[in-house]
Amino acid sequence: MAARTGKEFIEGLKDDREIWLGNERVKDVTTHPVLRGSVLGMAGYFDWQHRYAEDCLVPDPVTGQPMNASLIVPRNADDLQRRHRAFERFARYSCGMLGRTPDYVNVTLAGFVARKDIFTSKGDTTSYDRLHAFYREVVEKDLSMTHTIIQPAIDKSVGELIGLNGEIALKAVGRTDEGVIVRGAKILATLGPFADEIFVYPAGPLPPGSAAEHALMFSIPVKTKGVIQVCRDHYGTTAPQQDQLFSSRFDEQDTYVIFDDVLVPHERMFIDCDLDAYNNLRAAGWAANVFQQTSTRAAVKLEFAYDLCTRMAQIMNVEKKPDVAMRLGELWSYSQLTRAATRAAMIDARDWGSGAFFCDDRPLRAVRAQMPSWMSRMAELLKSIGAHNLLATPSLEAFKNPAMQPLLDKYMPSANGKDAEHRARIFRLAWDFVGSALGARVDLYEHFYLASQPTNFIREHMQTLAEGGFGVLDEFLHENGVN
Repeated sequence: MAARTGKEFIEGLKDDREIWLGNERVKDVTTHPVLRGSVLGMAGYFDWQHRYAEDCLVPDPVTGQPMNASLIVPRNADDLQRRHRAFERFARYSCGMLGRTPDYVNVTLAGFVARKDIFTSKGDTTSYDRLHAFYREVVEKDLSMTHTIIQPAIDKSVGELIGLNGEIALKAVGRTDEGVIVRGAKILATLGPFADEIFVYPAGPLPPGSAAEHALMFSIPVKTKGVIQVCRDHYGTTAPQQDQLFSSRFDEQDTYVIFDDVLVPHERMFIDCDLDAYNNLRAAGWAANVFQQTSTRAAVKLEFAYDLCTRMAQIMNVEKKPDVAMRLGELWSYSQLTRAATRAAMIDARDWGSGAFFCDDRPLRAVRAQMPSWMSRMAELLKSIGAHNLLATPSLEAFKNPAMQPLLDKYMPSANGKDAEHRARIFRLAWDFVGSALGARVDLYEHFYLASQPTNFIREHMQTLAEGGFGVLDEFLHENGVN
């Protein structure tokens, strides 16, 4: 099988996966009335890759069949440019609202495959051979992956693997001839109900003194016996798509994952209680690799927000008022700073080891640290420009009523000559973008899916401190005779 269509994606979800929504075990995610819109929205992603095949697909170097370009194992600058085209096109499918499209975990997997040296540092190629075989399976079947990598923080007054936290966290608890038995929980599997595979890998080094049984990296089918996903409330709606272009299709759904004595086959276990491999993996260029995708999605989302805010301002004929123009210019600046960081990271890309050609991570890490506040500010700017107009949005069905349409056309027109229905469409879209239940969920997602802003600021300072800073001060002092 080569790159899948939406229909083929949906067929792949029809299995015995254990998904709980409220007090109900979902029998079939593809037909469940609450989840159906999100399934169709993700199916649209797979059709999108065929619609824009020149951007999204490349020939598989092994089979020659079309594969998702996010699965390119990057070896040179051309590979990064080719991936960038795909990330850009995929982000435009949802205007950046879908944060966990399959290309996100695809690029993570491809980056791990590029760093063969991390898995073979002790002279044994078994783990890498398993990882590479799994990578080939993902390529040839075009599998949709979610990941779950964070330890549950039950008691935040202690460390992540101390006391109850350690008891609940995922770990190896037994072995058989077939594989390793794992037990525990992980958070958070975004896209979990709509994925084929659930990929577990390091979120970062384990705390000093951690037991080796927590050092696990593997992937198993979502339908595997003992894998239980507990959904939050679903924020997708059953409203007509034109009324809620985002909420009707793009709730990715987040789940808390419980591994209830799950057997992971040996061939799917990539790090098996190896603390060295586990603790070193993320430092081997993970950020430099995956942040190319995340920053591209963010740029598309910010540019969409700028266009949307500008259109709202035009509808009210205020786009040139100084206070409004200032807000629009501020939003524009965030989008272009994100673009600039991505370009700089690609220009200064280098071999990170073992032939893995990744971006320069520094500008991308800076963007990661700033992005939570930029995204919150984006929502604030949109609300300040839209104000009460975000609530004066009749359903588009109202325009089909012969009694209502002439009244709406008369009393709710746009200032720039557009009709009332266009006005309603734009302000409904804006509210769905930042004010709906889905909009609130996405805002929270933007704050924490790449760690919190304070955490990232601390990380970047500590890493730069360890590297000795920039050297500018010492150079200046030396030039002026100061020791």
